[in-house]
Amino acid sequence: MPGRVVLFGATGFTGRLTAAALVGRGLDPLLVGRSGSALEALAADVGAEHTAVADASDQRSLTRLLRSGDVLVTTVGPFLRHGRSAATAALEAGATYLDSTGEPAFLRWLAETLGGRAERAGVVMLPAFGYDYVPGNLAGGLAVHAAGPRATRVDVGYFVTGSGGDLGWVSGGTRASSAGAMTLPSHAWRDGRLRLERTAAAVRRFDVSGRAREAVSVGGSEPLSLPRWAPQLRDVTVYLGWGGRLARPVQALSLAASVPMRLGPVRAGVGAAARRLFPGSTGGPDAAQRARARTLVVAEAFDAGGSRLARVVVDGPSPYDLTAELLAWGAETALAGTVGRPGVVGPVEGFGLDGLVAGCASVGLRAVEPGD
Repeated sequence: MPGRVVLFGATGFTGRLTAAALVGRGLDPLLVGRSGSALEALAADVGAEHTAVADASDQRSLTRLLRSGDVLVTTVGPFLRHGRSAATAALEAGATYLDSTGEPAFLRWLAETLGGRAERAGVVMLPAFGYDYVPGNLAGGLAVHAAGPRATRVDVGYFVTGSGGDLGWVSGGTRASSAGAMTLPSHAWRDGRLRLERTAAAVRRFDVSGRAREAVSVGGSEPLSLPRWAPQLRDVTVYLGWGGRLARPVQALSLAASVPMRLGPVRAGVGAAARRLFPGSTGGPDAAQRARARTLVVAEAFDAGGSRLARVVVDGPSPYDLTAELLAWGAETALAGTVGRPGVVGPVEGFGLDGLVAGCASVGLRAVEPGD
């Protein structure tokens, strides 16, 4: 039987946008969620025909739906809380897997727990296939390509422009995932290996549209995947620049919290409080709010002496619209069987740099400063 695109979490905020993007590409996704009535209403809204009920707490309900050759797209977060069952179900069914996570701890769990099994089983798993962290992989890949073999370090900075510093464009799910991530170790590629570190361990400035903007270090998929694609890389760090002038206070808060957070009871208590304050999918920005926000990501490649060799800036639609369109393009491409090597892989590994450039351009994500 031909494979299908199965969208899990279809009735959530990002799921709804993704459902519309899939249908817009001429696909007929199977919309999956917890509420049959909500799924039927969504299907009518976006023009889909097929729905099914499943729950993240019941892995068997997902496994029964999937079959080899399917493409599972999941937007159910926070992923460390709800995402393991969907990823495991996809692997066991032999389905290609894509998700919208931005959580460093979930990325590491996926790579460490399922990566080897997926590679042996011939299953492709593409996590963080949205604003988190496709633009940085694209910009980083282009910067390394422009810099050539002398590039040993890449810094990637994520920003949102046009919002005037207003975080009203951030959804409830993103807030919940971010709050949970602050209680767990982050990571970066340092001295040729993956190292754990706290979120906001480093702060650096990027030139964004002629203005210096500060950003704090976070874990992304770039440190996990770019060094495999470009083995000469010794250092890969991802930075998040949403906070602007709050970068230094965030760093200080992270440092102050790092010692007590190592204690299990404290970490568990903070995690429980975060779940109460940010329960998860509570809706998101409307079309007008999203239209005011644009994605902008900077990647800079350096040689071993610290000299900058290349700078690439990519610009695209709002983070949520971009995520939905990227997931739809990735699912369509995976369904056609043109994704690269199996395992838990990054966007450049999965599609090749040229393929990723073309796919991103098709959804409006393009380099506006293509190198030095």
